[in-house]
Amino acid sequence: MTQTILITGGARSGKSRIAEARCLSIGRPAIYIATAQAHDAEMRARIAEHQARRGPEWHMIAEPIELATVLHASDGKGPRLVDCLTLWLSNLMLAGHDWRGATSDLIAALTKQASPVVLVTNEVGMGIVPENALARAFRDAAGTINQWVAAEADEVVLAVSGLPVKVK
Repeated sequence: MTQTILITGGARSGKSRIAEARCLSIGRPAIYIATAQAHDAEMRARIAEHQARRGPEWHMIAEPIELATVLHASDGKGPRLVDCLTLWLSNLMLAGHDWRGATSDLIAALTKQASPVVLVTNEVGMGIVPENALARAFRDAAGTINQWVAAEADEVVLAVSGLPVKVK
């Protein structure tokens, strides 16, 4: 039976650490599916920080766009952690991809997995309304993706100040 776990929270809420621990508690080795792209020095430093925290029990796959494809290809090889859906959405939008179609493909893939999947996402709708159209479109799309994935997930966890709060 598929197990899909969504971990959400604000920036620097501890959601990645919570998701990493949860994924490793399911089984080892685990697969870390990274959606981040290192376009500048600051992002390279963030990625390096995440990598330094993880040990040899992780196998990493970098995939900024094709999450459904990489989930199918990695199924049966251990639990997977997707970090994160918010960066994935940024990649999709900036490349001009259909994020709704890609999300539908992702959800369809999640329902067919034999191995568990833990997904990380940012809760971006708790702040002020952004001043520009692209930022508002991103916030709205992120909220939609989070709702769609949460509806299909077996479990949803909210990260608050480094602590997991079970929502579903």
